[in-house]
Amino acid sequence: MTDTKFSYPDTRLLIDGAWQAGAEGKTLDVLNPASGEVIGTVACAGRSDLDAALAAVDRGFALWSAVSALERSKIMRRAAELLRSRVETIARILTLEQGKPLIEAKTETLSGADVIDWFAEEARRTYGQIIPARVPGVTQMAIKLPVGPVAAFTPWNFPINQVVRKLSAALAAGCSIIVKAPEETPASAAELIRAFVDAGLPAGVINLVYGVPAEISEYLIPHPVIRKISFTGSTAVGKHLAGLAGRHMKPVTMELGGHAPAIVFGDADIERAVKVLAAAKFRNAGQVCVSPTRFLIEENVYDRVVDAFTEAAKAIRVGNGLEEGVQMGPLANERRIPVLEELISDAVQHGAELKTGGRRIGNKGNFFEPTVLSNVPVEAKIMNEEPFGPVASFRPFRSLDEVIDESNRLPYGLASYAFTSSADKANQLGLRIQAGMTTINHNGLALPEVPFGGVKDSGYGTEGGSEAIDAYLTTKLVTHMSS
Repeated sequence: MTDTKFSYPDTRLLIDGAWQAGAEGKTLDVLNPASGEVIGTVACAGRSDLDAALAAVDRGFALWSAVSALERSKIMRRAAELLRSRVETIARILTLEQGKPLIEAKTETLSGADVIDWFAEEARRTYGQIIPARVPGVTQMAIKLPVGPVAAFTPWNFPINQVVRKLSAALAAGCSIIVKAPEETPASAAELIRAFVDAGLPAGVINLVYGVPAEISEYLIPHPVIRKISFTGSTAVGKHLAGLAGRHMKPVTMELGGHAPAIVFGDADIERAVKVLAAAKFRNAGQVCVSPTRFLIEENVYDRVVDAFTEAAKAIRVGNGLEEGVQMGPLANERRIPVLEELISDAVQHGAELKTGGRRIGNKGNFFEPTVLSNVPVEAKIMNEEPFGPVASFRPFRSLDEVIDESNRLPYGLASYAFTSSADKANQLGLRIQAGMTTINHNGLALPEVPFGGVKDSGYGTEGGSEAIDAYLTTKLVTHMSS
C-alpha cells in the first residue's frame, strides 16, 4: 500500500448537522508518524464556531431527550452497522494518522461498534423506582432523566475508542454532545461521528470541534449550556479541568493516567504470563493508559521471566503500520522520543540494566525500539512517571505483602495485572491492590460490558459496564397525592 495525501481526508468541523470549515479559516497540518510527512489538514474552531456548536447542542438536547429510548437504540444500532461496513477505510485512515498497525486499527474500529451496540441496549434499561409511601394516596417515583448537553474531550492514542464510549453513553441517556477530538488524529474520530449522522441522528445532537485544546475547554466547560464534562488524558490536565468544572458545579467523568503494576508469582504459568504481558505492553507502541509498566516478578522466577520477555521484545517487527506483518508502529508524536530516552538514561544511571532496545530507530518517522530494563530501582523516574511508550521496567519481589505495597506506592490506580495459580493470592490481589481494574491470569480489560475507570489520581467514574450510563443521567423525585 502507498500512503499518499490523496488517500487521507481533510477533516472539517461538524456543527448543527453541517460539515464545515472554521469561520476564521484556520487549519492545522496532520502528520503521518511513520514518515513525518503532512498528509492532510484539520479545521480549527474559533469562538464563533463554539458559540454555534453550543446553540446547536442546546437545540439538539431538546429534540433528542424527547426521543424514546427504543428509537434512540435503533439509530445507534444503525450507526454500529455502518461503522462495521466501513472498517477497511476507517482503519486505514486511523493507521495513517496515528501509526498503529492496521490490524490494531481494525480491532479498534470494530470494538467501537460493539461499544455502540452495548449502550444502545442500555438506553432501554434506565430504570427508575416506585418508592412505598408513608401515607395513603401518595405515589413516589424516582425517575432517570438525561443530565443535559455534554462536552467531551478525547486524546490521540485511541481516537475512536475514546470518543465512542463518551458519545454512546451520552446518546443512550438522551443527551446531546460536543466532542473536542484530538487534532493529531482527527479523521478517524470524524468517521466515527459520520456513521451516526448517516444513521439518521438529528442535526445538532452531535457536534465535533477541533482547535487549541486549552481555549476550547476553558470556554465550553464554564458555559451554562454545558451540563456534564467527560475527559480522558493526563492527570495534570484532568485535575485542572475537574477544578474548572467544580467551580461551576458540573459533574465530571475523569479517565486519567496510570502506571500499572504487572505481577508474576513463581507459581504462575510463566509462558502464558510473558505472552499476555508482552502483547499488552507493546500494543499501540505502549501508548495505552492501561499498559503494564512496572513489572514485579517473584525472585525465584525473575531471571526466567526477564529473559523470556526480552526475547519477546526482540522478536517484535517494528515498521509502518500499513505494511503486512508489522506488529508495532511508530510513536504517534515525535515529542515522546526524547522523553523516553531521558527516562531510560535516568534508569541506567540509577543502576538498571538495559536488556534490549532503548533507542530511536532511524531518522524518518517516530520509530522506537521495544525496550526492556531490568533491576530498576524505585528511585528511577520511570518507576514513578508513566512512560507512555514501549518500555517495560522489571524488578524482583519476595513476598505478597511487599508486592502489594509496591503496587500501591504511587498515587495512580487505573489498571493492574497479576499471574498466579493460587486462589488465595488472586483473592488478596483483587481486594488489596488500589486500582479501578485488576485482571488476573489473562487480559480482560476494556470490554464494553465491564467497568473501565480508575481511582486516586487516575480519575473517577467508569466508561464501561452497566454503571457507565449513570454519569449521563440525573435522578428526579416525582411525588403526588391523589385528589
